[in-house]
Amino acid sequence: MYHVIEFTEALTLDLEVSAKHPLERIAVHPGTRQRAQVRPYVVETDDGPAEVADLFFQDGTAARGIRFASFAFID
Repeated sequence: MYHVIEFTEALTLDLEVSAKHPLERIAVHPGTRQRAQVRPYVVETDDGPAEVADLFFQDGTAARGIRFASFAFID
């Protein structure tokens, strides 16, 4: 299921285009909205557990390990 998400802070994302291509780095500004599938999980950091998600966008690209604090659900 795709959700509309809005990024709440400025980020630099490493986008996976395909397994044969290197990662593409893009800048995302606060307020940017995208439709994405969200696959959440928890990672251990120096400050304790953190909620992150892999984001799979409609254009076939993906960004992995994005902190939940960096985006909000719009729908």
